[in-house]
Amino acid sequence: MKRLLTLLLASALLFCACGRSTEIPQTTRPANTAANASAGTTGTGENASENDNAADTDAPRILVAYFAVAENSEVDAVSSASVLMDNGEAKGMSQYVAECIAEMTGGDLFSIRTETKYPGSYNPLADYAKREQDNDERPALITHIENLDDYDVIFVGYPIWWYTLPMALFSFFDEYDFTGKTIIPFDTHFGSGRGGTPDVIAELEPGATVEKNSFAVNQTKAADCWQDVADWLGELGY
Repeated sequence: MKRLLTLLLASALLFCACGRSTEIPQTTRPANTAANASAGTTGTGENASENDNAADTDAPRILVAYFAVAENSEVDAVSSASVLMDNGEAKGMSQYVAECIAEMTGGDLFSIRTETKYPGSYNPLADYAKREQDNDERPALITHIENLDDYDVIFVGYPIWWYTLPMALFSFFDEYDFTGKTIIPFDTHFGSGRGGTPDVIAELEPGATVEKNSFAVNQTKAADCWQDVADWLGELGY
């Protein structure tokens, strides 16, 4: 019986973090790695904003797309799993990391949102995500990038669900052809790391260059990941 409980717990950790939301420590954030470029605007509807990168025409034009349960949940985000509190505002962990990247690179933000309203509590969410995966479902998206040609580099963020991408990300990659662009993945997890997702993305987007040095942060540490994000972006040259 003890062994069974241990196995069940290990399986749960490979889905996502559970429990109450975490408060982000309001510490001094590291210096911007993109010469203090300002953060972009979140795309919440028809399209992402016009790119606000620095005036240097040789600089890559950057979009930071992310999927976060807190913005796709059927319940109050504050009570959802995988939520951070940032100055009283509830944010999905993938959203928070995306905002770090956007602020440091001067990229625009784009929120991947679905018609599906996911359960906010842990067990129902885990069960729902498993059924989606088993049925190879493609949840319909309600936000769309209408100015994709404006971007050269696409950061794409997501939580790890059952060892891989959420099915909403499969819908996302089905919708767009990223041929000729660079895709840089980042994820939040609770013990499963990248889950091989850069390779999955490379298979879904064979015409794109997919960065294998992706960023992965354990959800228990996501609230204080600024310096890790800055170091990673520095390794990539951003």
